[in-house]
Amino acid sequence: MSKIALRIAAYIGILAAAISGTQSSSKMPDRPEVQIPQGRLTGTITDDIGIFKGIAYALPPVGDRRWQPPAPPAKWQGTFDASAFGASCIQPPYPASSVYFEELAATSEDCLTLNIWSPNNANGAPVVVWIHGGALQRGSSASPMYDGSEYAKRGIVFVSINYRLGVFGWLAHPGLSAESPDGISGNYGLLDQIAALAWVKDNIGAFGGDAQNVTVMGESAGALSITYLLSSPPAHGLFAKAIIQSANIRAVPLLRESAFGMPAAETIGAALGEDIGVLRALDPDALMVKAWQARFPAQGTVDGKILPAQVVETFDRSEQAQVPILAGLNSGEIRSQRLLIPAAPNEPDAYEIEITKRFGNLAPAYLQLYPASNIAESQLDATRDAVYGWAIERLVRQQTAAGQPAFSFIFDHCYAAAKERDLCSFHAGELPFTFGRVGPDKRLPANWPIPVDPADDALATTMIDYWASFATTGAPSSVTGPAWPPYANDQARMRFAATPVVGHGQAAAMFELQEQIMKQRRCNGEQWFLNMIPLKACPVDSSPND
Repeated sequence: MSKIALRIAAYIGILAAAISGTQSSSKMPDRPEVQIPQGRLTGTITDDIGIFKGIAYALPPVGDRRWQPPAPPAKWQGTFDASAFGASCIQPPYPASSVYFEELAATSEDCLTLNIWSPNNANGAPVVVWIHGGALQRGSSASPMYDGSEYAKRGIVFVSINYRLGVFGWLAHPGLSAESPDGISGNYGLLDQIAALAWVKDNIGAFGGDAQNVTVMGESAGALSITYLLSSPPAHGLFAKAIIQSANIRAVPLLRESAFGMPAAETIGAALGEDIGVLRALDPDALMVKAWQARFPAQGTVDGKILPAQVVETFDRSEQAQVPILAGLNSGEIRSQRLLIPAAPNEPDAYEIEITKRFGNLAPAYLQLYPASNIAESQLDATRDAVYGWAIERLVRQQTAAGQPAFSFIFDHCYAAAKERDLCSFHAGELPFTFGRVGPDKRLPANWPIPVDPADDALATTMIDYWASFATTGAPSSVTGPAWPPYANDQARMRFAATPVVGHGQAAAMFELQEQIMKQRRCNGEQWFLNMIPLKACPVDSSPND
């Protein structure tokens, strides 16, 4: 049998295993019904996919529950109508000109809901749980971008979730810690995600899903959240695989101590200037505005329990969840995040002098990767690598070292509408391709450059096949793309350009440079992806744990 025939046979086998016994010729009722411990609910049907929206996975975090861990949801009387999304969590709007701007139908503190797309007659099907991005400040599971239909068509039960954002999800405060039996606070958004995964474990069987074959999937802040989940002991055992798109692994504050150039998380929370009673009494929209104006940073907190240590330290100790991962970034991440680019001279000679000043004996390697011949592009690439490139490469290296399958990718496709706006492969630019939202008939955010070419549609089909097969078996495959070897195979990485192609070791030089920079930052107790602050003298093989 030829190699092509073998690959086709293997792929058909994967799909057959995923949906064996889960599909039949019988049609679903117009309003499919499901019974769970909370009560009976009825959804809708589209293309033989049952869709259930707005299901509460926890009690509303309102009033005295505003900053409390999520509690189990209440039961309802009668039949719950699951035909509409729940409210999005309270958040500031994006600027109207932003590529990420999206109108939200409604926002509320009562937002801890999830949505499910289930294939007809699913039974023991793999499950994907999607965690949206938005800097932990914005975003919604109701975005049309995150429609799970293409996954359901491939035999996947697809779940999307909301979680508390901004000050509602990430506030640590001495008053809250005093109320906690564990003496901790913060990480409420992460606790929401863990509660949603626990709900999935307990209930997804009623929707045809396999609670033992759950893949968490997220982009940007959603991917950052997955690194938290990988590092959080309470989350271990709630998922079997992870898909990580454009994560960073920056340092976050400690609960009560300053570290890495940041004040303690409780100090940040107390700086809002109110005691907890007053903050709880504030109207939620007024509180959101107050926190936004105060530049409250939404981020995890190292509290010793939910996040025992920095993500980097957890992976260094091999204490992360031992699961297969698929992880990658976009080549043009920073084209839509130019505020992250640090200032640098525009003249080649001055640029080289400044780089030498800032990076010392690492400057030659830095200038080799980010040369003065095109300073603008070098700044984009250097910032991308400092924020995302180093993080993704480190994750796949360390999961591989832990003996787990890890698959690496870079999205490098510059479709016509993105090229016209200098947004080639921008941050989140892969999402229409990993959700099948390609073509003029697909709803996307109002300012999004829309991929419409047949080649775009073909690439989207291939990418969703890879993602769905990874969620099914732990190994990505597609009959329309090349075999995707694990990173352990000579640092293999899939490059998604106009057509996918596998390369080996392309990120090695970048990683070695950025790793040395990051080690020196950590040795000096600095936040470690601020790549244009002058390095201080420090043994390059040192770390905070040495």
